[in-house]
Amino acid sequence: MIIGHDRAVARFAEAMHSGALHHAWLLAGPRGVGKASFAREATRRLLAEAAGPPVTLPGIETPIEHPISHFLAAGSHPDYRELVRIERKEGGLQRNISVDQVRSLGDLFSSTPFLSPWRAVVIDCADDLEPEGANALLKMLEEPPANCLFMLVSHAPGRLLPTIRSRCRRLDFQALSDDAMTSILEHALPGEDAGKIAKLVAIAGGSAGRALDIGQLDLAPLEAAATTILREGDPDNARRAKLAQGMSGKAAADRYAAFLALIPSLIAREARGLDGARRERALNAYAEARETAAVARRLSLDPAATIFQLGAILASVP
Repeated sequence: MIIGHDRAVARFAEAMHSGALHHAWLLAGPRGVGKASFAREATRRLLAEAAGPPVTLPGIETPIEHPISHFLAAGSHPDYRELVRIERKEGGLQRNISVDQVRSLGDLFSSTPFLSPWRAVVIDCADDLEPEGANALLKMLEEPPANCLFMLVSHAPGRLLPTIRSRCRRLDFQALSDDAMTSILEHALPGEDAGKIAKLVAIAGGSAGRALDIGQLDLAPLEAAATTILREGDPDNARRAKLAQGMSGKAAADRYAAFLALIPSLIAREARGLDGARRERALNAYAEARETAAVARRLSLDPAATIFQLGAILASVP
């Protein structure tokens, strides 16, 4: 179920039923608001309607008992591919989606579709494509096979090749409202205390994915420590050093990745309550933290050193 993105649902559903569905869509917006879920739901509905039996639900939902839903849930739909960063042998995820992964789509498009006339590809996320992979994808978008759908998820569409952006129909996704966040978290965390859900909503900045990370990865203590630095500074580096502890090693990888995404939104939330010179410093810190986090993910920088650097950015605001 897609919650909080009614306009995007209506726009895609209208295009799907028009008989002239564009072959490539760029789903752009903040992390954790449901872009990838939308992409998977939309492709499932398209493939289900194309294969039959007919789907009567409104919007882009597909019943879980539909045969196509079963194929996709089992990862065995022959006309569907999903490109994501894959696991490394030594643990953790690859830095990028490789050109070989993109080229592997050739097998999908060189054969006749099995279950319907349509084939679909979800790329989560297009920001992770290595340069050669982006160029390989561009060739496919420039000369798309008949009856194909590409869904490109992007947290930073400005960093994609302009030629890729120009060949996609864009759907913009915004931060989720508090009501939408509450509904999503209640569904994802059945039986969870209402007070804890309210707290997650308050600190997650409209990102349900971030809220779930905070709850499941125990990010609340880190969020509190970062807020202290943001408000009080860190004159002897002790607070940022403590924050960096425990961020090394494979066991902390998921927690570290989620914390990288949390820091910019934490600064943005704080900036809304500031004015004058402190507000200006907070806005500068927000831009610097976003860039630092993006570079750290892209280049696989040392987690402890990156967190220490982010601590210095936080400490520049008071």
